Amino acid sequence: MPKTKNKSGVTPSSGNVFADLRIRNAQEKQAKVRLAVAINQIIQVRKLSQMAAARRLKVNQPKVSALSNYQLDGFSVERLMNFLTALDRDVHIVIRRTAPPRKRGRILVTAAQA
Repeated sequence: MPKTKNKSGVTPSSGNVFADLRIRNAQEKQAKVRLAVAINQIIQVRKLSQMAAARRLKVNQPKVSALSNYQLDGFSVERLMNFLTALDRDVHIVIRRTAPPRKRGRILVTAAQA
């Protein structure tokens, strides 16, 4: 998390708003949001109704509504990844050594362009 302000007195972002706000499980929360964004974009591009999306994802319509409103507490990262595979997307997980000067690993989710 950035601790120093620049010349204008603004503290630069770490790239994770949850970490910047000191919210617990910031990396997981950011990963969930990025996965949900990808899912919601696919649903929107395909013009699926919430009922049609629910059938495709094998959940009920209120779950799709929660997902579309980014109410993600009831969803695990794994479940969101399974939703993406149900929507005909591959999910790749890459594990690599941290790059100096970071000492701790981090979780990153990047969506490729369709």
